[in-house]
Amino acid sequence: MKNHTAVVDRSESPAALRFAPVFNVAVPMIDRHLDEGRSGKVAIRTVRGDVTYGELAEGVNRSGNALIDLGIKAGERVLMVVKDCPEFITLFFGAVKAGIIPVPVNTLMRTTDYRYLIDDCECAALVYSPESAETVEQALSAAGFQPANVLRTEGAGGFTEHMSNASGALEPLATAPTDECFWLYSSGSTGNPKGVIHVHRDIVCTSQRYAVDTLGLNEDDVCFTMSKLFHSYGFGNAMTFPLWIGGSVVLSDRRVSPEMVFEIIEQFRPTAFFGVPTLYAQGLKILETAEPDLSSLRLCISAGEALPADVFERWKARTGLSLLDGIGSTENQHIFISNTESDIRPGSSGRVVPGYEVKVVDEDGSPVEQGEIGTVHVKGESAAKSYWKNPEKTASTMLGEWLNTGDMYYQDEDGYYVNCGRGDDMLKVGGLWCSPFEIEAKLIEHPKVLEVAVVGLPDQDGLIKPEAFVVLNDPGGAGDALEEELREHCKAGLAHYKYPRAFNFVDDLPKTVTGKIQRFKLRSAD
Repeated sequence: MKNHTAVVDRSESPAALRFAPVFNVAVPMIDRHLDEGRSGKVAIRTVRGDVTYGELAEGVNRSGNALIDLGIKAGERVLMVVKDCPEFITLFFGAVKAGIIPVPVNTLMRTTDYRYLIDDCECAALVYSPESAETVEQALSAAGFQPANVLRTEGAGGFTEHMSNASGALEPLATAPTDECFWLYSSGSTGNPKGVIHVHRDIVCTSQRYAVDTLGLNEDDVCFTMSKLFHSYGFGNAMTFPLWIGGSVVLSDRRVSPEMVFEIIEQFRPTAFFGVPTLYAQGLKILETAEPDLSSLRLCISAGEALPADVFERWKARTGLSLLDGIGSTENQHIFISNTESDIRPGSSGRVVPGYEVKVVDEDGSPVEQGEIGTVHVKGESAAKSYWKNPEKTASTMLGEWLNTGDMYYQDEDGYYVNCGRGDDMLKVGGLWCSPFEIEAKLIEHPKVLEVAVVGLPDQDGLIKPEAFVVLNDPGGAGDALEEELREHCKAGLAHYKYPRAFNFVDDLPKTVTGKIQRFKLRSAD
């Protein structure tokens, strides 16, 4: 095989992915498109203008050379606090092409968070967008570790200035498919983020297995995602997937809201939109009184948390579009169980994505019977090999070829996987397992409920009982009468032990920047 190539061998089922012994993933993701005649095709669309594949390739080369010129060596890390913009992609793949390890992180963190990441990552360079300057610079002043290079993306002495002075030609470093390529930090839904180490082949594996083989994306597609590029979901949706298929992506650095999403869809006409259940639920509220033009969309994907069947049905009825729910993880880089256009089971995460294996196991690691709740273990080529500086967590999560996701599931009688929450979100009420998502799905059916999260909290006897945190469509309706109405609503559709014992009416729910509810904060705040 020619250096830096990946071949999809469809003589096997599922198709086998074969990599050249010398393989730098920047070549098939960036340089390949010039050889295939896409130099003039638009790769990235923004409100500030378009970027062609030819311009992107030159930017990647200049970025890689700029990092080398700064004295950064192969294997060293670049911490990226960079908003969603073309510079994110050029910096990321410029580093990859030069053999330097890009580490993109959340752009909406607090000073203490950035201090933690700087100290944890021990990066040779820190590059940040001007919008994050105050928090990043305060974090730097407090951090114990000090990067040798600290640059804003823009302005005098910024990284773009270094790029303009760097060469537009760059030979890819001769890496191997299993060499360290990039890090992603876990979202922090259950505590401090952990550095997840991925290799070169992982990008191709997720792009082919999910984007192509599961979603059927092709070079005519235009992708748009609510999830930002630093997160594994947005990382695939808005960067690696469109670059693998030779398609286009719409990038926006605006704060995500349903209104913003609908505006972008109307302006740029994407064909595939990636969201989370919370956003789709909020969007349905807007669609009660507005009629944005969503006619360009052919695919709507949901991930992050379980998608209630009620939200699926209402979105389908209102827009004519199915929501393809799935489950993934930072450790697997992207989605490994998913519904497809031709195979949808509302209320489930679907079936296993080609190229992955899944088993549901008990506390001893033994497979459970079909229909029983257990922990999902997954095996696939995109699985991370380790966490950075965390051997204990590595040992408990990376179990040989299998990866312990911590997600609780059962497989129904037809083979679909049903999400029961995180292992630490599952409730045991009266000795029986209880899924918070099941209760949430019932509550969200009520017309007065906009959002809800259920956690397990001890009652006066110290026994765990379900407790609901509810955001209402009309906050003025909160009170004892509504609490009793919601309780009876749950009792009418759930097993007797599953209804919430207490209700808290709140203005909003704590979430990660990607929209994932942080249930641990609700447990600790009570």
